Amino acid sequence: MKKGYVVNIEEETKNNSDFRRVLYTGKNSQLVVMSLKPGEDIGDEVHNLDQFIRIEEGTGKAVLDGVEHDIMAEWAIVIPEGTAHNIINTGATEMKLYTIYSPPEHKDGVVRVTKAEAMAEEEHFDGQTTE
Repeated sequence: MKKGYVVNIEEETKNNSDFRRVLYTGKNSQLVVMSLKPGEDIGDEVHNLDQFIRIEEGTGKAVLDGVEHDIMAEWAIVIPEGTAHNIINTGATEMKLYTIYSPPEHKDGVVRVTKAEAMAEEEHFDGQTTE
């Protein structure tokens, strides 16, 4: 029997200090929290999946296929499959966000404390779900 995942996502996101932490992986979607240091970005990416991002704290820019958008707390970004994108923290404090990948992008349970660690140990979803 599938149990799912229930969490106060605002609290979980704001308390996260890791660059990327996979919270839950289902067959068709994945919940991940991220924290970007001032001046840090997620890096230019293109996924073969859809992605939703919600900013809980901080300010920055979302770049979608070369078009820049100012973003801040309480803003959401929807990134369709095949869209080149980057999220950049332009503020003086950490940017806290959560993202939902559909389908999953990363291995379940993976924690990358820093961006350098995430880039050095890149991993992709291997079919293993949380439950």
